[in-house]
Amino acid sequence: MSIFRRPDYTSDTTQFIAQLKAQRPELEAEQRQGRALLWDKSLSRPEQQAFKDGRVSQKPYVYQNQSS
Repeated sequence: MSIFRRPDYTSDTTQFIAQLKAQRPELEAEQRQGRALLWDKSLSRPEQQAFKDGRVSQKPYVYQNQSS
């Protein structure tokens, strides 16, 4: 090891998270469960096609007023 090497730095936030995980080992599993509840959804092909068919095409410049 080099004589100029500094001790490894860990921020206050990193220390807090490590301490929190040590106190509550089930926390990560709870986070994964919450994510699965809200975000990790699988769509069937008919659902994907329905979303694609229901999409409205956007005009090239959306802020331009309709002039007749």
